[in-house]
Amino acid sequence: MEGSSFLSLKVALVLVFLLHYTAAHSQNKHGGDGVQPLSKIQIHRAVYELHENASLKAYPALLGMKGEDSEWVTVKVDRPHPSGDDWLAVFSPANFNSSTCPSTDSRQQAPYICSAPIKYMFANDSSADYTKTGKGSFKLLLINQREDFSFALFSGGLSNPKLVAVSSAISFVNPKAPLYPRLAQGKQWDEMTVTWTSGYNIDEAVPFVEWGLKGEAQTRSPAGTLTFTRESMCGPPARTVGWRDPGFIHTSFLKGLWPNSLYTYKLGHRSSNGSYIWSKSKTFKSSPYPGQDSLQRVVIFGDMGKAERDGSNEYSNYQPGSLNTTDQLIKDLDNIDIVFHIGDISYANGYISQWDQFTSQVEPIASTVPYMIASGNHERDTPGTGSFYNGNDAGGECGVLAETMFYVPAENRAKFWYSTDYGMFHFCVADTEHDWREGTEQYKFIEKCLASVDRQKQPWLIFVAHRVLGYSSELYYGLDGSFEEPMGRESMQKLWQKYKVDIAFYGHVHNYERICPIYQNQCVNTEKSHYSGTVNGTIHIVVGGGGSHLSEFSPVQTTWSLHKDHDFGFVKLTAFNHSSLLMEYKKSSDGNVYDSFTISRDYRDVLACVHDGYRPMWLLS
Repeated sequence: MEGSSFLSLKVALVLVFLLHYTAAHSQNKHGGDGVQPLSKIQIHRAVYELHENASLKAYPALLGMKGEDSEWVTVKVDRPHPSGDDWLAVFSPANFNSSTCPSTDSRQQAPYICSAPIKYMFANDSSADYTKTGKGSFKLLLINQREDFSFALFSGGLSNPKLVAVSSAISFVNPKAPLYPRLAQGKQWDEMTVTWTSGYNIDEAVPFVEWGLKGEAQTRSPAGTLTFTRESMCGPPARTVGWRDPGFIHTSFLKGLWPNSLYTYKLGHRSSNGSYIWSKSKTFKSSPYPGQDSLQRVVIFGDMGKAERDGSNEYSNYQPGSLNTTDQLIKDLDNIDIVFHIGDISYANGYISQWDQFTSQVEPIASTVPYMIASGNHERDTPGTGSFYNGNDAGGECGVLAETMFYVPAENRAKFWYSTDYGMFHFCVADTEHDWREGTEQYKFIEKCLASVDRQKQPWLIFVAHRVLGYSSELYYGLDGSFEEPMGRESMQKLWQKYKVDIAFYGHVHNYERICPIYQNQCVNTEKSHYSGTVNGTIHIVVGGGGSHLSEFSPVQTTWSLHKDHDFGFVKLTAFNHSSLLMEYKKSSDGNVYDSFTISRDYRDVLACVHDGYRPMWLLS
């Protein structure tokens, strides 16, 4: 009888899931459904259907005349016999014919297009009368991506593209310029790293950062340079239609920083002829000394992705909350000290051009405060490459893009686990795309990270992972009956309890949920908004609503779930001192607080004995 009831529950949950799935997939104008929009284009099937009276005109022809890194471009379309399935593609480099095809590509049918566009838009979106007049005007936002651009008009929809017309090329004044700086904590508290992208290899121009305390003499630090090739990709589409030259990624290490001090910096390249190429000047505030008692503010979210401000790439259906989250963080940037984006970063999914788009989108944030990332399935998972999961969510990237485009203070960036300090906080960042179970290399790292913190100096111990190793009421987890990533907390909960982790944060599930302080599936505290005294269980928070399409909750009402929100948002932690911490969940739509709690306690509360907790040696003697 008990087995029959459980089976009935699972059937009911499956039916609920199918209803939600069908509803979600019937709402989108062009079928937007959380799939990378560029993957819908069957570019390998493109054929010529050039029309002598069809034209595309793009202007201005030269972009960035005043030093801009992005600029709006107008594209005028004039096409006889227009169709409702016409669409405009943006290609970069501008020459998108067979010259960009790998030597192994054996296709014979012209026009031999073997690279996806960097963005696209349906012609109907250019004018309400397009299908009647064949005339339309597009406004597209282009960012500097090291190459020139051209625009192509296709008929036949995304499945059977027919090339109707191509524009002349346009370009930025300096397509190789150093752009999109990303700050990150170094391996020491007094070190800041700066990573950026340019078109300059070291044999053409030597990269460096000029920096110093604001208003004082500046110094220069050299930068290392990395890149990768198509052969570095582990599968399609990153190795095929998604491939685009990534340029050169430079990282400089600014060391010996004074705590809590304002620094200025700018990116530089010294060319072989002795001239200099400079970026715009930026500022950042250095980290506080570990344990320093001061106001410290941390933002955490996952699964944001990127979106297009010009409405291209069906942005409202793919990463609908991404721009709102980005804009809210920019708006509140003066009140943020460090950001953690805990996996599923750009959702490029093997379309390399989208990483430039993402770094451009977050540049106002990442160039000002440390932008720390964790590895997610959309960065790492590629079959046969050592991922813990064998899917192809990363589209063949197998971690190469995330590991190269962003710096993290890991001993081995291919193993994306690391620790970092920020004042009174100690963070242990796990990599759920590698095995974390007891006895593994990562498990040993996590325990060492948790055990190493001095809670008298850094009372706030935070665990971060992409997949939910703790608790979640998400629909899939509910169907499985585990309400977690399989094998997650079975290995981890003894460490959280032993070392008295305050809060564990997860992404992967695209919603917000807060769990009670919990151990072995039991809430250990009846409070809901204010916690004080002994740390006898870890609070788990799912904060994967950064921007990607939302996840449904299970209809099962669990006893440990305190607050759910099926919306986009992020978390902000504020440490006022060693005894007081505030957690706030804010919606991306308005930046207002929709859930919160406080923790108040003294050092002796951390030391107090709890069930299965760590006991200092002096207590055992």
